[in-house]
Amino acid sequence: MPRLIPTSRRAWVVTWAVLCAAGLAVTFGINASSEPDPQPEKPVSAPCAELIAGIERQLAKNEEDGRKDGVVAFSRVRSSGEDDCHEALRDHFGGE
Repeated sequence: MPRLIPTSRRAWVVTWAVLCAAGLAVTFGINASSEPDPQPEKPVSAPCAELIAGIERQLAKNEEDGRKDGVVAFSRVRSSGEDDCHEALRDHFGGE
């Protein structure tokens, strides 16, 4: 019958620590590689860029006046052929 090699608690602890560290490193590597690439900014039409700039100016004015928590609302009536800036506004301000 083969003779077993005696193992100490210290050897078991070191083995488990190495295995845990390796598992964490692999998990971190997998998570980092599976993150989606940042999307490039979509080009914005001139009327939409102008609308966004106007909203930014109004927000800056409100902040200067001490109204940081206020709501800014804009209303526009679109004529035929005019750009719908809904997506550009959502992309710029991060709303859903």
